[in-house]
Amino acid sequence: MTEQEFYDKVGKTNGWDFSSVRCISEGMEWDFYGEVIKKASPSHILLDIGTGGGEKVLEIAGSFSLIVGIDNSKEMVHTARANLEKSSAANVRFFQLSAETLEFPEGFFDLASSRHCSFDALELAKVLKKGGYFLTQQVSEGDKVNLKKAFGRGQGFGEKDGSLKEMYIRDLKAAGFSKVAAFEYDADEYYKTPEDLIFLLTHTPIIPNFGEQPGDLAVMNAFIEENLGEQGIRTNSKRFLLIAER
Repeated sequence: MTEQEFYDKVGKTNGWDFSSVRCISEGMEWDFYGEVIKKASPSHILLDIGTGGGEKVLEIAGSFSLIVGIDNSKEMVHTARANLEKSSAANVRFFQLSAETLEFPEGFFDLASSRHCSFDALELAKVLKKGGYFLTQQVSEGDKVNLKKAFGRGQGFGEKDGSLKEMYIRDLKAAGFSKVAAFEYDADEYYKTPEDLIFLLTHTPIIPNFGEQPGDLAVMNAFIEENLGEQGIRTNSKRFLLIAER
């Protein structure tokens, strides 16, 4: 299954909604869209890249004049538009569009955000106003370390931790962003039941083709037995945050 097929499948069945997953996190140092709101003004226009089912931006619609959410997956956008119809937000629009070709007027957006989605720094620099901000939260290579070691594969598995962060910082500076501030955390996560963890793994690319390779079930059972404690099944969530000024 290609990456595009995976996101279309998830978009059709779930969007990017993980509210049903029961998980305790210890050590998270920020809420990403809370950080976005800190830079917002009621007159601002926000571009959200990789918006998924639009769940997060619909929650913060009242902080902006207009929000434009884009996603490369047709099914994600379909789900986002369905979620929009069920909401009270009148200032949000969703489009199927690649982050590599932002077909908007130059300097159209005051803010841009990207949560766990790749982006093109040059395209962002083109559509952001001078003095505008871009915020992105990304998954570090050191995320879900014990899971990836157990399965012998995974998102960023075997890559040097911090590589993606340093690449994005270089790209943003090269694109003309004047200031780039970086933050990171490595939080403990405890999933209440095996079903909660399995839901996460079947709806994200953390372990590619999870459940489809021989031996995955045995590996999962052994992992749960080894990492199950009083708070739940333990793993880690490692994230970095970049805040760049245009």
